[in-house]
Amino acid sequence: MFPTEPTAINQGFSALVKNRNFMLLWIGQLISQLADKVLLILMIDLLEKKYLPPHLSSGTGRFYLYMAFTLPAIFFGSVGGVIVDRMPKKLIMIGSDVIRGVLTLSIAFLPRQLGILLALNFGISSVTQFFAPAEQATIPLMVKKENLMAANALFSSTMMGALIVGYALGSTILNEAEHIGIEFGKELLVGLLYLLSAAIMLPIQFREQRHTSVVNPVAEFLQGWQYLRTNRLVWNAMVQIVALYCVFASLLELSIRLANRLRLEQTDFSFFVAAAGVGMVLGAAIIGHFSQQLDHQPLPLIGFMFMALALGMFIFTYNLPWGLFLCVFLGLGASLVNVPMQTLIQQYTPPSMHGKVFGFQNHAVNIALSFPLLITTKLVNALGLSLFLFGMSLTVAIIGLWTWQNTRE
Repeated sequence: MFPTEPTAINQGFSALVKNRNFMLLWIGQLISQLADKVLLILMIDLLEKKYLPPHLSSGTGRFYLYMAFTLPAIFFGSVGGVIVDRMPKKLIMIGSDVIRGVLTLSIAFLPRQLGILLALNFGISSVTQFFAPAEQATIPLMVKKENLMAANALFSSTMMGALIVGYALGSTILNEAEHIGIEFGKELLVGLLYLLSAAIMLPIQFREQRHTSVVNPVAEFLQGWQYLRTNRLVWNAMVQIVALYCVFASLLELSIRLANRLRLEQTDFSFFVAAAGVGMVLGAAIIGHFSQQLDHQPLPLIGFMFMALALGMFIFTYNLPWGLFLCVFLGLGASLVNVPMQTLIQQYTPPSMHGKVFGFQNHAVNIALSFPLLITTKLVNALGLSLFLFGMSLTVAIIGLWTWQNTRE
């Protein structure tokens, strides 16, 4: 097994491999992330095959399903961070996985009604709002400051790896689970993934400090908000991460339009999303391996310029290989923004503020992943795909220059 802590300061991923607690957290979150992605495909499959009422269209049913996933992020995103500062983070992460696993398994025993499916989605998504800030707040407690860049690179790469496997192979995985001879094999598979994640993280040990006063969510939220307002460095890092996720949320609709332009099946949009994920994994691997050498380079500025260039070149994309290459290039740029900015937030946020800050970040990121989905389709319909891509490319470049100007000191 891995020793409890690294025996010496190492560069890149080598120090992390020797950190037993970190590796258990990493493996656990990888399985949990995979379960999250496959769960969404499972819910859509159940909706269309078993739970959709005759009077509702498939599109309307999916809209309700997406809202059930999204609303908890808006309602509980910051509240989750407040709780994280006052409860054991290990308990929150393991408990979240157990609850999500039990809720998923319960599908097999509940009536097939749309309201029940939506309630389960709402409940699972609500619990996730506590897992994410607890995980982010735990990393700096396990990893030395000089290894945070590599740690975030590893987490970022595995998060995108789970996205690739989940979205690109999720349907295949679920279909194989259905053929094991159990009627509810799909639900069993996803539920067991959550429970496996909890079991893997059970041996984790680390020290943490927690508040003991009575929780006042409003006061705690305002305290976190005030900290972000007065800490320009952390605030600008968070703005860059939110802008990054807005681009990726828009990429979902843009990939569908690009698939139509290339005369592919509409479901083939997942190839472009997966290619962007491959780019993020590649970028995270480069940053993690050369983290010490890249520590003082303007990586976010380079990343935003890469993304702006890729979005602009999509205007002239009319063949599949070039489109996939641009998606990989865009993902590479995204990793140059996400990894160093997440590291900066962890380094410059005091432990007493971890939960509140990461809760607020989780809140903002979830909104960033939802809002573009609501407006991208309308803007593309109004402006046309090429003009929208040009405007988006220009906006991303401006954001990159503005945030670099505000944080380069």
